[in-house]
Amino acid sequence: MMDKVIENNQVSIVGVISSQFQFSHEIFGEGFYMVDIVVKRLSDSSDIIPLMVSDRLLDVTEDMEGRQIRVMGQFRSYNRHEEKRNRLVLSVFAREVEFLDEEEDGVKTNQIFLDGYVCKEPIYRKTPLGREIADLLIAVNRPYGKSDYIPCICWGRNARFAANFQVGGHTRIWGRIQSREYMKKLTEEESERRIAYEVSVSKLEYVEEDD
Repeated sequence: MMDKVIENNQVSIVGVISSQFQFSHEIFGEGFYMVDIVVKRLSDSSDIIPLMVSDRLLDVTEDMEGRQIRVMGQFRSYNRHEEKRNRLVLSVFAREVEFLDEEEDGVKTNQIFLDGYVCKEPIYRKTPLGREIADLLIAVNRPYGKSDYIPCICWGRNARFAANFQVGGHTRIWGRIQSREYMKKLTEEESERRIAYEVSVSKLEYVEEDD
């Protein structure tokens, strides 16, 4: 059972390690490393999800590309300063990892639950084909006064519902983490391919606070 302090941010993914471990940072002698996990969707496509893992959980000196892994953890964010602005960087922070010998049939490979607060006005729009979309930015509290800021995308009736959420409002969200490629314009002549990460919402509720 997860501790009370992390019940508001729960992630479970199953996928294949697709990169080498890259050193990120060290805290009190504990090293943290980044590695990419390819997670299949129900369709033929997949998501590439960055995982932050401690060298106390895995032997980061070993080549683990191609191995299947189940991860339990949290979706974390931090601001990285670049190009005179801050960029929100997202990754799954591993708390438990388990290697799988083979693919398990019928297992949900990508699940997330967030319990947090709306920290920006929702952006509601329609695609050229008339599909309704709403973007939310949710602040999820961490211990010691910290928060993670998680972008979420809602579709259809969920988008219509989320469009009316108030800044500061309390919400709970269920869905999956998805990766999305886009081109970032750096100069008039130069662009760079980047990957954005967000929560694709399958269910959400607005929590009425007691007075």
